[in-house]
Amino acid sequence: MSDLLEIKDLNAWYGESHILHGVNLSVREGEVVTLLGRNGAGRTTTLKSILGMVDKRSGSITVGGKQVIDQPTHKIARLGMLGYCPEERGIFARLNVDENLALPPKLGNDGMSVEEIYAMFPNLAERRRSMGMQLSGGEQQMLAMARVLRTGARLLLLDEITEGLAPVIVQALGDTIRQMKERGLTIVLVEQNFHFAAPLADRHYIIEHGEVAEVIEAHEAEAKKERINQFLSV
Repeated sequence: MSDLLEIKDLNAWYGESHILHGVNLSVREGEVVTLLGRNGAGRTTTLKSILGMVDKRSGSITVGGKQVIDQPTHKIARLGMLGYCPEERGIFARLNVDENLALPPKLGNDGMSVEEIYAMFPNLAERRRSMGMQLSGGEQQMLAMARVLRTGARLLLLDEITEGLAPVIVQALGDTIRQMKERGLTIVLVEQNFHFAAPLADRHYIIEHGEVAEVIEAHEAEAKKERINQFLSV
């Protein structure tokens, strides 16, 4: 498998605040990779830096072999490879589920049909006429992920998709990520719930103070669980 995403010596700033300090990571096509760490460690900033959504960045970011470090966000989006599911979800509260799913632009040729979406997210099929504001937190998260899948993006950036959700919904989202991987999608998952992330990921990058503190492969995760939890504890 080739690297779909490669980041070298990434530094990022919000105003005068220097957030990322030389982040290095790579994601091969078809992998699920997690960014683990405490809140404020720099995980979300890493995702936003990939998309150019920070005030300043330096280093190297290649997506599908194309250098994007000097590209603005709208040009990165037009590559047709990246899908972003932000922590705040970003669905349209006054549109129903069907209408939300009709809005995403087509970026690639592999976007899922509405019928495929509803097969993957049966909860949404039951609520297809409900407004975004009427959905539960878990249903809103499913809709946010479903909209990204409609676009045909090959590399999905998912930010804290389990935060604040009931265990049964978290389990359903885990099943969804497995299905996404089976479809050949590549996923970078920002997560603080290691119990959720461990069985899904091929590799874990632990982010601490804007740097990669440790890289843990899937086969090492169980043996290093106690060390990982030290990085995640508040």
